[in-house]
Amino acid sequence: AMSKSAVKISSDLLSNPLCEQEPSFLEMVTAFDTAMKRMDSFNQEKISIIQAIIISGNIFSVFPSLNMAVKRREQTLQDYKRLQSKVEKYEEKERTGPVLAKLHQ
Repeated sequence: AMSKSAVKISSDLLSNPLCEQEPSFLEMVTAFDTAMKRMDSFNQEKISIIQAIIISGNIFSVFPSLNMAVKRREQTLQDYKRLQSKVEKYEEKERTGPVLAKLHQ
């Protein structure tokens, strides 16, 4: 949206009557307009590439550390669920010394 706004500003500046009166101002505004149009096309290319990567699901190949983080999270989640089921099992048992010790552990 920012690059689209910059392109609109540069095109509005080109249509300013001051450009007709001052050739140096026209030259600056034309250079600015060209730069903003290039920036906008570059941003559009980046957006389309990013969308293609995300849609195709290849984000893990682009960011291998992200893939490792997801795997670590899954492993930790499995460990948590396993330990949570142990806690629930000990909470259901009669509250004796060894059971309370294991529950606390």
